[in-house]
Amino acid sequence: MLTSIPFSLLELAPMIKGDSVANTLHKSTKYAQRADELSFNRFWLAEHHNMPGIICAATSILVGHIAGNTKRIRVGSGGIMLPNHSPLVVAEQFGTLESLYPGRIDLGLGRAPGSDQVTSRALNSDMSRAENFPGEVTELQTLLGPYNGTHPIRAIPGENTNVPIWLLGSSLFSAQLAAQKGLPYVFAGHFAPRFVHDAIALYKREFKASSDLDKPYVMLALPLVAADTDEEAQYLSTTSKQRVLELIRGNELWLKPPVESMDGLWSEQERAHVENFLSLSVVGGHVSIKHKLEMIAKQLEVDEFIFTNDVFDSEKRHRALEILMEIKH
Repeated sequence: MLTSIPFSLLELAPMIKGDSVANTLHKSTKYAQRADELSFNRFWLAEHHNMPGIICAATSILVGHIAGNTKRIRVGSGGIMLPNHSPLVVAEQFGTLESLYPGRIDLGLGRAPGSDQVTSRALNSDMSRAENFPGEVTELQTLLGPYNGTHPIRAIPGENTNVPIWLLGSSLFSAQLAAQKGLPYVFAGHFAPRFVHDAIALYKREFKASSDLDKPYVMLALPLVAADTDEEAQYLSTTSKQRVLELIRGNELWLKPPVESMDGLWSEQERAHVENFLSLSVVGGHVSIKHKLEMIAKQLEVDEFIFTNDVFDSEKRHRALEILMEIKH
């Protein structure tokens, strides 16, 4: 079953406290290059702001950097948070990227700010922008499509590049919008698993074919911790658990080394919150990961998986990619 499902990666450029931004981005680039060598399908970068420990604020710049340092893999945003940007600027940026790296650029869009409310206001003073998300998606489609002879604003470059647009979501809103517009849909199971069944079912049920897509296409984001044994994977997974713990506490999100036990680091309530956040995690060695992915693929009938991979050690992070590809064969 897994042989026919493409595997992709979602990157947040995780940073270790005391490391440099330059070295963090160098490690993300090497990670993308390994993914390219192993024939992963896509490498997407997620826009976040004002989050120490996540180096993905200038998303379109990173997309260009990764595309320029890889050969085959598709590179894109997972996603651009549209309320933070003018659709025209996004069309120009991604139209430029598509012109530089033809056939390799994806534009994933979200309607959340990718930050807290104070930061959202610093990015964009109009806090009602998220309400206009459907209209702005339509505007982007127009700007990236062929010139219709009447639209007063043209994205130069961007026009007629037809960069593939994906809608990202963690609730039913984007699922319904993607269905109405006939666009591919990505569910954010890596941080918001609660509505995964309802959102995917809604998207498939209400999907309307379009010039972009003739049938529904679902990509599911999952947290991954793969290692050579289940025991090692459980140990390595404490890095992502610590990070989610800091997130729910409102603290900085530095990538921390794994620990032998989380006991004493969290309360029972916090433990429940973290485990719920990561309830779709795929953790283990070859057999465990293959079994869980096959079960998820069968239950949800997804077309593609995209994985986050919060592992502290770069070599073990790369090893996780090798393990993923080994279980496909």
